Amino acid sequence: MSVIPAGGFGRWAVSQAAPMRRMHIRGDLVLDDGGWSSGGFLADSKVDGQVTSGSQQQWLTRNSELGGWTGANWNMVFVGTQNAPAQSFPDPPITTVPSAPRIREKPFLSVDARGAWIVVVPAVHSDVSGTTWSLRDAPGVALPISDFVIVKPGSTVGAMNDALARNKHLIITPGIYHLDAPLHVRRANTIVLGLGLATLVTDRGTSAITVDDVDGVIIAGLLIEAGPTNSPTLIQVGPPGSSVNHSSNPTVLSDVFVRVGGASVGRATQSLVINSNDVIGDNLWLWRADHGSGVGWTANTAANGLTVNGNDVTIYGLFVEHYQQSQVRWNGNGGRTYFFQNEMPYDVPDQSEWMSGTTRGFASYQVAASVTSHEAWGLGSYCFFNRNPSVVADLAFEAPVAPSVRFHDMVTVSLGGGKGSILHVINNVGPAAIAGATVQKLVGNPR
Repeated sequence: MSVIPAGGFGRWAVSQAAPMRRMHIRGDLVLDDGGWSSGGFLADSKVDGQVTSGSQQQWLTRNSELGGWTGANWNMVFVGTQNAPAQSFPDPPITTVPSAPRIREKPFLSVDARGAWIVVVPAVHSDVSGTTWSLRDAPGVALPISDFVIVKPGSTVGAMNDALARNKHLIITPGIYHLDAPLHVRRANTIVLGLGLATLVTDRGTSAITVDDVDGVIIAGLLIEAGPTNSPTLIQVGPPGSSVNHSSNPTVLSDVFVRVGGASVGRATQSLVINSNDVIGDNLWLWRADHGSGVGWTANTAANGLTVNGNDVTIYGLFVEHYQQSQVRWNGNGGRTYFFQNEMPYDVPDQSEWMSGTTRGFASYQVAASVTSHEAWGLGSYCFFNRNPSVVADLAFEAPVAPSVRFHDMVTVSLGGGKGSILHVINNVGPAAIAGATVQKLVGNPR
């Protein structure tokens, strides 16, 4: 979509779960409206003019083309973006990675030369920068709409699973869908594409989506909402013990969002568990609600946002907030994260209720001691213990000290004038984020 903005500039003042993709802005782009905006995602897009980040706290720009960029607050990350600002963290806090090592853009609806609806499925790319559509013949496939079942409000999970069993893909139209069993993806190369934040709600404590350990599945454009009965896991990619190599045809999760509480009481022990190898995540927002309906320390209970057990998993744009234990647990080798944004739980009632053994609090991003290779770029973790400002987190990031475990460009923040403290950035390294020393940064890895 091409836009010529009135007055020469467009405004896209957003926070999580509001991505901009495949856009051509024929002018400038402003990412705030004068107040605080809390992070967003721009991918496969071109801005002819200058992007002004303004009061945006953090931002990921991936595989795009810019006329220029100005501004940075806490954590600005660029991956595979042409004319991105140069690497300069910590002053200003800009992290620039020349190319995306492996990515597949999100499928999209289109119309072919005969006027028929199709779904375009871009190919997997390696070591790429810039947009896919700047190429005259961008590789990929076009699937006829007849290969899809169009799911509409009132459809049951049984009907959706029946369509999948008949080798159909799904397009889930805008609406709220209550599930009494998981949507089960069994076949390789299946596409489940949500439109307009189609929302799947788990009513009976089951998962919302389970994916077998198969090649090339694409889950995109969905909001998963926990119901009042606790779900052990909301989304599971691959069963426990998955071991197949999917490097030639990885599963991709694009614009997949999770909400535990906020609309009503919701409970889930883990939001997203990735057991399969080689999975690509592209803009994930996993949220235990800090406001709205059904919110409270014992109401919308949720231990972990993301657990990665598979090897060689890559995530671009990882937003995980307010879970009651480690927000991210990474157990597989070869993992890569490009941009991480996190807020620790706001509503910790007392230090004694938020302890990991003898450690005060839980690491927001925890790499298991058994991991020998992991790398992450541009990570931020923030605390705002507004219920009890005396609460302390001993550290924000935790990882083994190993030659192939590397963290680049980390920031911790004590919000709201210093409501609570994060004493170390990673392991026992890095100064405290407290009132009077609100923002602290550390460059490098934990060795």
